[in-house]
Amino acid sequence: MALSVFHKPPQHGDTERPAPRWAMRTAYALPLLLLPSCLWRLPFAFGFEMGQVDTGGLPSRWISIPYVFGLSVLSEVIAFLCLGLVRGWGETVPGRVPFLGGRRVRPLAAVVPAVLGGSILTLLFTAVPIGDGRRLTLLGTVHDVGYANQAWRTLALVCTAPTIIWGPTVLALAAAYHHRRRPTR
Repeated sequence: MALSVFHKPPQHGDTERPAPRWAMRTAYALPLLLLPSCLWRLPFAFGFEMGQVDTGGLPSRWISIPYVFGLSVLSEVIAFLCLGLVRGWGETVPGRVPFLGGRRVRPLAAVVPAVLGGSILTLLFTAVPIGDGRRLTLLGTVHDVGYANQAWRTLALVCTAPTIIWGPTVLALAAAYHHRRRPTR
């Protein structure tokens, strides 16, 4: 059965205890929310600067093409993995997985990576302005990018702005998963 994000989330989940409706909708929306950013990134692999000026570009196509495509694919894979926080395969490993199929997933085996990943994403994509057109991120100081005109700047903002909520969204989904999977009293 192929996974499609273009259909509605199931009305009744396949989990032991149902995931909250907001969590189901959010987990299904996350890959679509990140798609514009992934698509925005692809022209950079081929040297097209998307209206940016004075960027310096990536070193060579032999490096930039696999790097940019890999980053886009990795982003979407991570977003799809968040579906495990609201679906049954996040509680029991599917039978088709060799050696592990049918085994229960320990809650912390999903919560810990989700919290670490969500925290890292929050720190990566949250930038604190420090003046002089610079911002401070987890990666260090980043200079604001100049654009050829306002249309390019607006397009960049529309495409990349959803990444700001990626980390907090993963953290919220992890909290809902933990709450749902904790032992009943």
